[in-house]
Amino acid sequence: MKKYKIEIKWAFIFMGTLLLWMLLEKLAGLHSTHIDKHQYLTMLYIIPAIWIYVLALKDKKNNYFNGKMSFKQGFFSGFIISVIVAIFSPLTQWVISELITPEYFPNVIEYSLETGYFKTLEEAQGYFNYKNYAIQSTIWALVMGIVTSAVVAFFVKSKKA
Repeated sequence: MKKYKIEIKWAFIFMGTLLLWMLLEKLAGLHSTHIDKHQYLTMLYIIPAIWIYVLALKDKKNNYFNGKMSFKQGFFSGFIISVIVAIFSPLTQWVISELITPEYFPNVIEYSLETGYFKTLEEAQGYFNYKNYAIQSTIWALVMGIVTSAVVAFFVKSKKA
């Protein structure tokens, strides 16, 4: 467990940042008044998400590998972070859906019907619900975490002398 202390720390920092981001989206009206802009502005979370992986792998490099880390070591560290985030994604999504912004699903369902994105209420409800978002967030966390880990590990790895 001590071997993965840094990964565990950064996975929880990542999840905390995500919850804070969702709270800021809600306060900005992106889950209600400005829901039409949500799908575009929510993607800005990629900036702090990547930055967290950069800081995490630098932390691992400097404080576990004594300043020398290979791509493989960096990628594996990022992979561990991604797995932890993915495991906790259903819980994180529950906190978002039930505690931070319980009005999001009804609002986005209504918006999707008004704009014609979905033709029926059943289709919209089938897509915009906790279960579907929990599944999507778990898959997204794992896939994007792995891709991000590979890219960040490439740049954070030690240069060969």
